[in-house]
Amino acid sequence: MRFPTTPTIWWVRRDFRLADNPALGAAVDAGAAVLPLFVLDPVLLRSAGIGRRAWMLASLDALDADLRTGGGPGLSVLEGRPAEVLPAVARRLGAASVHVSADFAPYGRRRDAAVAAALAATGVELRATGSPYGVAPGTLTGQSGQPYAVFTPFHRAWLAHGVHGPAPAVAADQVTWLAAPDRVTPEAPDPAYARVAGEQHATRAWRDWLERDTAGPADYKRLHDVPGADASTHLSPALRWGHLHPRTVLADLAERPSDGAAALARQVSWRDFYADVLLHRPDAVSRPIKAEFRAMELDDPVSGSLAAERLTAWEQGRTGYPLVDAGMRQMVTEGWMHNRLRLVTGSFLVKDLHIGWEHGAAVYMRHLRDGDIAQNQLNWQWVAGCGNDPAPYYRVFNPVLQSEKFDPNGRYIRRYVPELADVEPEFLHQPWTAPGGPPEGYPLPIVEHAAERKEALARYAALRERP
Repeated sequence: MRFPTTPTIWWVRRDFRLADNPALGAAVDAGAAVLPLFVLDPVLLRSAGIGRRAWMLASLDALDADLRTGGGPGLSVLEGRPAEVLPAVARRLGAASVHVSADFAPYGRRRDAAVAAALAATGVELRATGSPYGVAPGTLTGQSGQPYAVFTPFHRAWLAHGVHGPAPAVAADQVTWLAAPDRVTPEAPDPAYARVAGEQHATRAWRDWLERDTAGPADYKRLHDVPGADASTHLSPALRWGHLHPRTVLADLAERPSDGAAALARQVSWRDFYADVLLHRPDAVSRPIKAEFRAMELDDPVSGSLAAERLTAWEQGRTGYPLVDAGMRQMVTEGWMHNRLRLVTGSFLVKDLHIGWEHGAAVYMRHLRDGDIAQNQLNWQWVAGCGNDPAPYYRVFNPVLQSEKFDPNGRYIRRYVPELADVEPEFLHQPWTAPGGPPEGYPLPIVEHAAERKEALARYAALRERP
């Protein structure tokens, strides 16, 4: 048996955990000691929204605490461009390798290529082990060898391929940990986020959800679209930041087979699908996959325009449509939004306000703590009808009917739109129809849905008639 004689670096990116972490396991196996390192990349910091930045700080704090188990020095944090920071740290440490989970997003791939080249120039290897996905992007292809463009056949292939079981956990007190010279102290996390971020909280929350008698696995398929029931797992931040790996989630679901478990596993497959799509279509970050939609007539929210006023009202939850406003206010205040509301609010922006999906995607990324470029951009394109396997453009969510169907008793609306707390049930979904109009402080609808639906379909018809 060959025993390692040089240290290694575990470069933390989207894997803030010690359990089920192949990259960390590889670093431990290859090194006489391990430096856990997070790099505050100025490129990513510039694009980090309010929610993601706050969650990142809380995640750094939580992982640091977990790594200090057994008296270790904790997580080292450095600032700068990774292609400059990693080679400098490796040289000072005498490390032979840097270990990461593979990144498949457009910027992540460019960054990792630059880091690998810079490390190689100094004789150090960048080793990617595992990924943040159940099935890594690029793994599955159709019979022609081409990537899947439609979810259903991708899902069949995903099921047939299967997902590996969880990797063994790393015991922090059994590893010799190192600290980087000149490491910095990150900003103190928001106490509200510090209480709920990190691997330990995510694991407890996931286990608690699995053990629910109501609004848990058995009810997921039936209730996950009902925001007032809160049957959602709230897993998205844990998966986005790697507090849990999808393998762990899928393994736990496999032990509890049910329609609800299958429905949730299908959502995990959607996550893998969109990461795969973005791998093959990196331009989808900012451009519609269906190229003809580039000619779609849209209202540009330039400063001072009516479209800009409407975009602001939408972001602030001041559209006059209760369910839309409740969803947007949940996102702004909590950094998270129920999945059904993401569809409803997205449809409203694109098809009632005629504003391009990319503006909505930017707002979401500004506020969401689970903001993920593949999931965000491609779900927006699904709503807008211009992406891979999209919803048909003519599918326009009626915000009133959605409200009556998915929040019939107004439990969700009343929680996030307190101005409507005392409105009688028969007027709650259309408060402008109440005697005297909506309560003081709540706006009238900024548009009339029926008219804007016709306008959206007319613009789509004009697009289809273009040569």
